[in-house]
This record gives sequence, structure tokens and C-alpha cells, in this order.
Amino acid sequence: MINKQNLWFLTLFSLVLVLGVYYVTMPNELILSNSKKETTTTKKTNAKTTSKEVSTLEAMRVSLEEERNEAMTSLQEQLTNEKLTTDEKNNAYEQLKYLNALQGKEENIEKKLKADLKLDCFVKIDESNIEAVCISTKHDKTLANSVMRKIQEEYTDRMDITVKFQKK
Repeated sequence: MINKQNLWFLTLFSLVLVLGVYYVTMPNELILSNSKKETTTTKKTNAKTTSKEVSTLEAMRVSLEEERNEAMTSLQEQLTNEKLTTDEKNNAYEQLKYLNALQGKEENIEKKLKADLKLDCFVKIDESNIEAVCISTKHDKTLANSVMRKIQEEYTDRMDITVKFQKK
């Protein structure tokens, strides 16, 4: 007979698995509409961000995350493919590590911009090109320069940084 601890573990694991499958198979429109509803409720509680700001940045993040997840899934399939050579599997593994590191770097830069410049931003890194989309009422060269400098501080090599503003 299964003891209570194992039964609880199986029950919770099954629940997490079902919710994970449900979330992965959920249509994008539903996810975006849910994030808009959440931001609307935060707006009602006098939060500083509006639903348009959050939903725009969240939509960008979700889109990038889906793109990266597809790439990672493809790379993981390559790792488990028995027909591929060791070199091909190593290459897939290195690309997988690179994508994980890239995602972490983007999140760190977003947090740094939020902490230092008080800006909500979306950051996308593509090799030596970095695109930052920031929500701000102020759209001037000085602020864009500050954003570029904060991002460049994270790198020793010169990066091509693009800053775009969206109205608050």
C-alpha cells in the first residue's frame, strides 16, 4: 500500500503536470487577454503602471519567450537524437547554454534599468545588437543616452544598442 507521503506527492505532481500542459496549450490570445485583465485590476488599485504599458511589454516578453522556447525545444530534440554525431550534440548543447545565458542577461539588464533609472523596459539581445523598449513620459536624447550607458556597462566589447520609447 502507498503511504500518505507518496500519495500526496503523486497528487501534487499530477496537478502541476496538468496545469503545466494546460498553460502550454493555452492560445496566445487568451494569455494576452488575461494579462490585460490583471493590469486593469492593478490600475484600479492606483498602481503606477497602466494596462497599456504592462500589456505592451508583456506581449513583447511573451513573444520572445515563445520564440526562444521553440528554439530550445528544437535543440533539446537534437540532444536526444541518436542519429546525430557527438559534435552536433555538443553544438546544440552550447547553443542551449547560450540561449539560457542570453535570457538571464536580458532579465538582469531590465532589472538594472528599473532600479537605476526607474524605467519599465523590454530588452532583447541578438548577438552584438541590443534593443531596449522603455515606457516613459520623457523621450529625449539624455534619457536614451543614460539607458545606452547602463546597458553598455554590462559588456566589455562595444555593443550596438537601440533605444525606443513608448508613451506612458
